[in-house]
Amino acid sequence: MGRAKLFGAGRYISCYLLLLPTYVLVSVFSFVPFIWAFSKSFYRYEVGGESEFIGFANYLEYFSDPTFGPSFYHMGFLTAFAVVVGIVVPLIVAKLIFSLRSEKLKHIYRLLFLAPIVVPRVAVLMIWRFMIYDDGGMINEFLRVLRLGEMATGWLFNPTTALWAVAFIGFPFASGIHILIFYAGLCNIPESVHEAALLDGATGARKFLTVDVPLVLSQIKLLVILTIISWVQGFEWILIVTQGFPGYKTMVPGLWMYYNAFSFQRMGYACSIGVILFLVILVLTVLNLRYFKSAESVQGVG
Repeated sequence: MGRAKLFGAGRYISCYLLLLPTYVLVSVFSFVPFIWAFSKSFYRYEVGGESEFIGFANYLEYFSDPTFGPSFYHMGFLTAFAVVVGIVVPLIVAKLIFSLRSEKLKHIYRLLFLAPIVVPRVAVLMIWRFMIYDDGGMINEFLRVLRLGEMATGWLFNPTTALWAVAFIGFPFASGIHILIFYAGLCNIPESVHEAALLDGATGARKFLTVDVPLVLSQIKLLVILTIISWVQGFEWILIVTQGFPGYKTMVPGLWMYYNAFSFQRMGYACSIGVILFLVILVLTVLNLRYFKSAESVQGVG
């Protein structure tokens, strides 16, 4: 009996030892940088220079920074827009593919929607900037063909259109990964549920809204939080297409953090912005996990 317990304990120790390299790498490349950034947010710190402890001065300065309000508004707008279109469009497309009778067509459509992910995101952003939104781009040339040339503008550098232009990058928002996740969720709905819905007379849009959507809430919950994390902390698409211009019309906190860290050499100030973004993501994640229902909770499982 004692030998059996020893053998069982040894097996668990082996599992922990196998996981140890992963824990070490995560600690070195994730936890240590976070702790360093959090500590440096209380210092006046420039790369290569000496640190000076200033307490919460960096945070107080950022709250009075002229970019604070506009950048958080832009971040909130872009995040909310991305969540809505990134859920609604892929879910509808996944449902249309799932409703096809031919398995071969289902496979072909899934492949077609997934194919664009092999194109580097930077290349996609450059296409939108120079081939679609440019003064001689597709949108303006199309307007001129329709004899609406007076509506042509520099979409990314017009203060009234810049933010919307950034939001619409990626149109028609049919993300291949999102579609596959929703498609997998639809495939996991038991056939008995479809049969029961048919007997109750739930078909078409009614079945989609009352049966399918509640049973893919777990996938919706996952994609909502992943989209929020991506858009709250991300800034590379703004850096590539507008650099935050015109004025601060497309500035977001992540980009301002980048500028302060690597252009203005104000690393401590940039760290304070990063900590604030971390807290925003943490709060939104907790709210999503606590109050956003999953498919299991709807079905009364768990």
